[in-house]
Amino acid sequence: MVCIAAFIILGVVGVFVAIISIFKPSVWKKYKKLMKKSAGCLGKKVRLQKCETGFKEDVKNSMLSRVLIKHPKWVTPLSWIIEILSVIFVLIVVWAILTSIKSLLALWVLGSCNVTKPSACTMGAEMCSIDESEPQNLGESIGRWFEEWGEIFGAIPDKFRTYKAEDFELNYITVNAGDIIPSDNNPDGGENNKDDNDAGNRPLAIDILDPGCVVCMNSYRNQKADGFFEKYEVRLVPFAIQDADNKYKFANSEIIVRYIFAVEQYRGGAGVKILDRIFTGTDMDGISWQSVFNEDFSREEAIAQINEWLKEDGFSDDGIKQVGETALDEATTRKMQENREIVENQIKVKGIPTEIYDGEKHTGLYK
Repeated sequence: MVCIAAFIILGVVGVFVAIISIFKPSVWKKYKKLMKKSAGCLGKKVRLQKCETGFKEDVKNSMLSRVLIKHPKWVTPLSWIIEILSVIFVLIVVWAILTSIKSLLALWVLGSCNVTKPSACTMGAEMCSIDESEPQNLGESIGRWFEEWGEIFGAIPDKFRTYKAEDFELNYITVNAGDIIPSDNNPDGGENNKDDNDAGNRPLAIDILDPGCVVCMNSYRNQKADGFFEKYEVRLVPFAIQDADNKYKFANSEIIVRYIFAVEQYRGGAGVKILDRIFTGTDMDGISWQSVFNEDFSREEAIAQINEWLKEDGFSDDGIKQVGETALDEATTRKMQENREIVENQIKVKGIPTEIYDGEKHTGLYK
């Protein structure tokens, strides 16, 4: 292992030697001779042959020459220490190389270089990540490291896959351009372009959003400004991100998603309006409703605010009561569970917002 470790170190040092050799050419000649000897020794090691060049001994002797004179008894134990440190060094280098390859592959196929915690990767897409539980001990860490390789290789075929929105049996609400609050870039709110009879002629798209996700909010606003809801027949999937321990990432996302599904059963488009208000509206103090729901509201206050919106939209007290009962019933819970299974295991989403349109899966901020 000494010759392998030395070869790696010499390879790194070569960058600095090249610079120094500009001013002292003799340094490069000495380095070249040493590197050639190191490469020859390494080549024999790779071919499982005995290293006859004596390179390993040269390295160890040069390191132990002073010790040999003053403390000859220390040579043998120090020689073993050098061997052990060489093994550790080589293993660390190999691990670093494999981890780098794994991170690059994960970034390519999953959109994040960190498989377990996508949000920790600064090079990935701008998104709200769906994180997995962190390993609790060394054994779990090693097992998780190999699991991540399996997850990456399992996702490679999906990179070349043609995605069709109709292939995924998600529970969704349909977005009509006239159901959303007009944006500055589209003051008519899509009404002038809306044709209910023409909806089936538009290409189908899936849009997965978490009401509490800031990136989802910005992505939704960009979609409105770009006319995304007029270009496509959009199946909007409200999705409350959960971690491996089933805890929700954002405080009131779960109850908002429940109410969106529930209210949509009683009046088409009403669920879209709830999400639209949260993503684009502000309270009396000019604070984003999303921020208020995430940081200020308790679960009861969130429900009260949604009920107030429903009342403004013409729902009766009995209607609001029925919506509340539907939001909390087993059928709505089952819809959310079914969506989680499809989003995480079939579409293999590592973060949202995620859209499926034009035959591709798009994860991260819609630009």
